[in-house]
Amino acid sequence: MSMREFDVVVIGAGVAGLNAATTAARHGLSTLLVDSLGAGGQIGTVDRIENFPGPSEGVAGYELGPMLQIQADEAGVELMLDTVERVAADGDGFIVTASEGEFHARAVIVAAGSVRRKLGVEGEEAFEGKGVSHCASCDGPILRGRQVCVVGGGDSALDEALSLAAHVAKVVIVHRGAEPTARRSLVDKCQAEEAIGFLAHTEVEAICGDVGVSHVRLRSAAGDVRDLPCHAVFVYVGLEPAAGFLGELVRRDGDGRIAVDLGMNASRPGIFAAGDIRSQSVAHLAASAGDGVTAAISAARYLRLGVKGDSTAAGSQLQKDAI
Repeated sequence: MSMREFDVVVIGAGVAGLNAATTAARHGLSTLLVDSLGAGGQIGTVDRIENFPGPSEGVAGYELGPMLQIQADEAGVELMLDTVERVAADGDGFIVTASEGEFHARAVIVAAGSVRRKLGVEGEEAFEGKGVSHCASCDGPILRGRQVCVVGGGDSALDEALSLAAHVAKVVIVHRGAEPTARRSLVDKCQAEEAIGFLAHTEVEAICGDVGVSHVRLRSAAGDVRDLPCHAVFVYVGLEPAAGFLGELVRRDGDGRIAVDLGMNASRPGIFAAGDIRSQSVAHLAASAGDGVTAAISAARYLRLGVKGDSTAAGSQLQKDAI
């Protein structure tokens, strides 16, 4: 059986990947979009998204993903549910190896996003799915009347705390700093919610229980240890780039994210990156959508003209292509 060939393979079907795939297909490129979770990627578990243009009350991630998929389908994008294991150079193109087959691509757009960082503490693995969770909208309703713990002080942690507060009796947000790092509007909302409390300068040392989670062991910056009763722990302590399948194919920054220029070109000609997997990303959905469009237009220019880079001339051509 011969290997299927595409002009562009887009890895990751989040906001960046869906916009990249749609734009590439609209530029006449045969486009394959690969993701293990389906359209929307990780945003499918988010109850309310407020950092994407749209209704003032926000939009649910499980609604946004399918909306963007409809655009991709209409543009002619082929979506495949699979996990990419490796991308390797093959002459002027690339071999993309997934768990169920291989594909040849003339260009690759990497929009695989990030994976959630683990706490790395005792009990985290043992209670995964039995009290340790990453989806407030999934598990909040079954925890009605209980006390839960959210670990982390960023946007995701506080977003999920607000979602949980609609169901549970008490949400305790545990974070390491003096103040949460989330945007001010989210902090204000959480502080105004009676069901939400904060524990600053505190880390989780262990997640404990028998059949399920019963409490977390906490250590303060001063070294004091205490147990906090809770029935579930929601972990949101940051993200790591999901770029292991690239190996040493492209240059990365100190955080492991793909180094790109203004056109989303990676160091290897023919590879582009978009969204929070690329260096200097602001990790904002609206910005990720723009990254995807930029990467696709750059890929189209690369395949048509062999142009790569962020020189003034290249930037001018990019603007012309976008019109």
